[in-house]
Amino acid sequence: MATTKSWINAARPRTLPLALSGILMGCGLAWYYGAIDVWVSALAIVTATFIQVFSNFANDYGDSQKGTDNRHRVGPLRTVQSGEISKKEMEVGMIVIGSLSFLSGILLVYLATWDSSKPAFFLFIGLGILSLIAAYFYTAGNKSYGYIGLGDLFVFLFFGLLPVPGVFYLNAGFLPVNLFLPAISIGLFSAGVLNLNNMRDIVNDRRSGKITIPVRLGANKSRYYHQALITGGWVAALAYTLMQEQSVWQWLYLLTLPFYLNDVKRISRIKTDRELDPFLKRLALSTLAFTILFITGFILSAK
Repeated sequence: MATTKSWINAARPRTLPLALSGILMGCGLAWYYGAIDVWVSALAIVTATFIQVFSNFANDYGDSQKGTDNRHRVGPLRTVQSGEISKKEMEVGMIVIGSLSFLSGILLVYLATWDSSKPAFFLFIGLGILSLIAAYFYTAGNKSYGYIGLGDLFVFLFFGLLPVPGVFYLNAGFLPVNLFLPAISIGLFSAGVLNLNNMRDIVNDRRSGKITIPVRLGANKSRYYHQALITGGWVAALAYTLMQEQSVWQWLYLLTLPFYLNDVKRISRIKTDRELDPFLKRLALSTLAFTILFITGFILSAK
């Protein structure tokens, strides 16, 4: 029987800062606009956490099915492949976490939209269901899009382009168009984390038939692709700040720029795939720090 430690490992806590960055960005900017709803924000954080854990369970399950999690894999050993959690136990785990995320999501959307807009209620319910489907089919099932190089696109959408404006709207009931710029930033930084993961596992993925973008581009070009993702994220953030500029506080997030620049420089010089692993956590934490400083600066500028 799987232990508590095994389930914690399967949940992959180090992925949670990245999953929460888009939610926090949406909540923080709603606060900046004077439209924050504490209960909506809290439920959004809970729901996003459940969905990310469900995604991690499904990824563990799916890669074990396809044989990608094997002794040649560079990253951490996964729980189903190692036998810590059986396939049957993981199926039950996915059902439990998936159900919790769905129930939490319904409560969130009901609280935020039911009295003001029934169409919005059903739209967000549909997006929530789509999020769970996308989380499952990343590596699980016969049509897993992560195996044909579409993982980056879906991460961009579901970590940035949807949660930031989505959570903002659930708080505020309206949506400024330029809010998609910080959403693009979080989406591109999130895609950068996935790209690092795929760069690290490029040899084993190629051998296992998992055709990620680094497998398509090769080790060298995937580093240029990574630089483009990070650069694009910063350009979007700077553009939004220039459009909204009111105070020097709004540039507070620039304190994280040296960390991004240093890591991009070091990644470009790495020759051994295994050395890339620590940079996944570093980019995830840098993105969380970027988000916290971004929304803090904007909130302070409004006072």
